[in-house]
Amino acid sequence: MNVLQLIGRTQPLFDADVRAHEIELGERVRDNRFLVIGGAGSIGQAVTREIFRRKPKALHVVDISENNMVELVRDIRSTLGYIDGDFRTFAIDCGSREFDALMHAGSGYDYVLNLSALKHVRSEKDPFTLMRMIEVNVLNTIKTIELAKAGGARKYFCVSTDKAANPVNMMGASKRIMEMFLMRASESLPISTARFANVAFSDGSLLHGFNQRFAKHQPISAPNDVRRYFVTPQESGELCLMSCLLGDNRDIFFPKLSEALDLTRFSDIAVRYLAALGFEAHECASEEEARQRASELIARKQWPCYFFASDTTGEKDFEEFYTDTETLDMARFANIGVIKNAPDYDAARLGHFLSTIKNVRRQPTWDKPELVNLFNIMIPDFQHKETGKYLDGRM
Repeated sequence: MNVLQLIGRTQPLFDADVRAHEIELGERVRDNRFLVIGGAGSIGQAVTREIFRRKPKALHVVDISENNMVELVRDIRSTLGYIDGDFRTFAIDCGSREFDALMHAGSGYDYVLNLSALKHVRSEKDPFTLMRMIEVNVLNTIKTIELAKAGGARKYFCVSTDKAANPVNMMGASKRIMEMFLMRASESLPISTARFANVAFSDGSLLHGFNQRFAKHQPISAPNDVRRYFVTPQESGELCLMSCLLGDNRDIFFPKLSEALDLTRFSDIAVRYLAALGFEAHECASEEEARQRASELIARKQWPCYFFASDTTGEKDFEEFYTDTETLDMARFANIGVIKNAPDYDAARLGHFLSTIKNVRRQPTWDKPELVNLFNIMIPDFQHKETGKYLDGRM
């Protein structure tokens, strides 16, 4: 199935930029040692493949998903084969004591890329998963930067999100706060990052869910009023690698908006997806109807679909990769824009965030409002869009 066609494009987005810088990318990969944290997720796997194909001196991958790590290795062996460099995977948590030990062993790493993240807006529905989001997206980032610096790393890359620009949900706000800590850390270690469009068919995404529903002969459900920008998994890997290897200190890379990158509705992708598999999308009036008629419709080469207007918490009306207060370099690359940052941060505010989180985590339990209040202090213009409804309440 052609992912580009499903998201409404005919050409890869970053081909021209990758070709223009391939010699430099190849030389930097071949001469250095890499650590990819969160390397078994969809973006992490794409980044790992981009590094592996350029034959690094060493490539180590860390992720808590043992099963996804096994598949990553099988996929690389089945497509790219082998390299002379040291390629190893470690099924450990970057917040763990075991990770600390790994970072103190061996020869260290020239480049550390952190792709680990809690990326779903649904993760903010309760205070406990929300606290884990803070731990993964903010606290673990701070920790891994310090370990990378202590190990003599030349550069640290950390993935951000388009939702960090004028955030309306806690996930985007957590990444915006993470970016603040990156600015502080950049004074002692070069750091770059990337803000993303949606990665088509990434693990846990709505489009990935299409594959699961089709395999299980279940209805497909999607909003018909939400338009999003999409990149392919390979494009996500290319954007991260280019930011890591070519970005200046504090640069944030993002896909340029152009005719090649159009807003696409999830419901339209569902229709194209089913057509590619030989089925006509049959729109049902309710979830119940879609469930009830699944067997009947599928037997007629029609697929039950429920398309709806979105009303869940944290859903942004439109996507943006930067704000009107950020300085842009739109000339360096053909299809990549760059946000240029000064080391601007409020040390007192960052200290308040860490001390408050530490105190909250000492409590036997905690509530969501105190965490939302803290985010409002960190981001004064944060407009948290709370509707009381979450994606777990959808089919």
